[in-house]
Amino acid sequence: MQRITDRVLQADPELEAIRKRRMQELMAQHGMGSQQNSEQQKAQDEAKREAEEQRQMMLSQVLSSEARERLARIALVKPEKARSVEDVILRAAQMGQIAEKVSEERLISLLEQINTQTTKQTKVTIQRRRSALEDDD
Repeated sequence: MQRITDRVLQADPELEAIRKRRMQELMAQHGMGSQQNSEQQKAQDEAKREAEEQRQMMLSQVLSSEARERLARIALVKPEKARSVEDVILRAAQMGQIAEKVSEERLISLLEQINTQTTKQTKVTIQRRRSALEDDD
């Protein structure tokens, strides 16, 4: 099969030129595509970083220093829980429901409310495998 394609390429230099141009186009597109992807990735990372900075700034305005410390300790153990608590606090602040800084005691009561709402029931099911040698009789 290789011999046939070699003969065709030798017989038709125009086909070889087209193939080389197409290969160069693909290489250029791939090179530009990866460059655009990296630029897009950088832009997305920058937007995420800015959004996170703004989020932290808003939280620092709404939370007392003790409440921020407690929330940081919670984030070390359960990051998803801390994120959901932050979301609740920020939503309440944006709606104007928070008039003063959230104290540590208020944060604790908010955590207790969220805990009662999100209690998970764990259920353990034991499935025993029966060996081929056991009889059901």
